[in-house]
Amino acid sequence: MRTLADRLRLYVIPDPAQGYGRPMAEQARLALEGGAGAIQLRHKEASSRDLYEEALEFRKLCRLHGALFIVNDRLDIALAAGADGVHLGAEDLSVAVVRRLAPKDFIIGATARTPEAAVEAEKTGADYLGVGAVFPTRSKKGTRVIGPEGLREVVQAVSLPCVAIGGITVEGVPEILRTGASGVAVIGAVAGASDIRAATMNFMRKLHVT
Repeated sequence: MRTLADRLRLYVIPDPAQGYGRPMAEQARLALEGGAGAIQLRHKEASSRDLYEEALEFRKLCRLHGALFIVNDRLDIALAAGADGVHLGAEDLSVAVVRRLAPKDFIIGATARTPEAAVEAEKTGADYLGVGAVFPTRSKKGTRVIGPEGLREVVQAVSLPCVAIGGITVEGVPEILRTGASGVAVIGAVAGASDIRAATMNFMRKLHVT
């Protein structure tokens, strides 16, 4: 049986701004066909109604491919659409609050940039951590870059699966794996690729997933 860490090996986040006009659900479908084990719906500009409709599409695609479906920030949308979990940033509801509100098997991811934040997230009930930005990124301007060494410090501070995010490229995967991270979360290198399926498969090969 695949563990959570296995399923988070390649975590793809479609992006409306980097997909060459392709709908986010289309980006998700192609990434899933390429082998992504988890997909996150992140669309901050969408209305709640539109986000819910997108979530239903994403859930259907992820179920079809046996992948995890995570919603960024919005616990209400995640629960309403039957997502597998939610990913919480520093300004969202706390992990402790979401753990009280969500079903027992609901997956909670949390962003952590320091060992202290990582330990707190683990203590209050997070299931995995998104750690970064590891490298400079265009997807979230102004995000502090912690580098591979910062990633390593977080990984060593907790027992949770840690997923590297921020400026992730295929070329950077070996360095990330050497930190002990469980996997990578990718936005631009997949969503912004001319061939999303092929880009995803390339990541899977680098991550030694067959």
